[in-house]
Amino acid sequence: MRWWLFIFRGGYNMFTRIKKDIQVVFERDPAAKSVLEVLLCYPGLHAIWLHRISHYLFKRGWVLIPRMICYFNRLLTGVDIHPGATIGEGLFIDHATGVVIGETCVIGNNVTLYQGVTLGGTGKEKGKRHPTIGNNVVVASGAKVLGSFTVGDNSKIGAGSVVLREVPPNSTVVGIPGKVVWHDGKKVGRDDIDSIDLEHGDLPDPVAEMLLCMQRNMKKMEARIKQLEMELSKNESQGV
Repeated sequence: MRWWLFIFRGGYNMFTRIKKDIQVVFERDPAAKSVLEVLLCYPGLHAIWLHRISHYLFKRGWVLIPRMICYFNRLLTGVDIHPGATIGEGLFIDHATGVVIGETCVIGNNVTLYQGVTLGGTGKEKGKRHPTIGNNVVVASGAKVLGSFTVGDNSKIGAGSVVLREVPPNSTVVGIPGKVVWHDGKKVGRDDIDSIDLEHGDLPDPVAEMLLCMQRNMKKMEARIKQLEMELSKNESQGV
């Protein structure tokens, strides 16, 4: 009789988790219109479900079948998640295409990944070689997070960034290589600061800021040169 109870509990937990996965899509994608559409047309969701099957088998010593499921998953959804990767609840992979998640990668709860994201390693070293992504992290389109380090909770990785070192919690990272440009700050006038910040297109531009700084310095130099020329001309007219 106990085995029936085990199956019932397992099925209940499975459907509860599927329901939560669908809810996550509606919370983070305004394009989602119906449950049926989400079930049939969201490859990121299908990729997560197939990974759970492969991860379950991989943790129990299977190798070939989980890798075959992973390969089928990539063909079907465009997402390559190694069966060994550990993924928390509430993961949302938007558009999905080109996402790669390595074997020793650990992803926390309520993480959002956009298309083209790579959570990979930097060499052929053994052991933990992929990043650990904290809770409520957003990794924007085309970003690469490479190496065995932690991206802290509530952080945001800008589109196209290449992150190669530790990211503290509550940070915004942009650039190649990625640099922390915002830390423990709050946007002015934002009331929902405790929610997941999905505004990955609203990021500082360190290159533009540097160019602006150079432009200001050049204007100061031009003004100083003009002042010196006037003083020199004045001295010459006075015969000094």
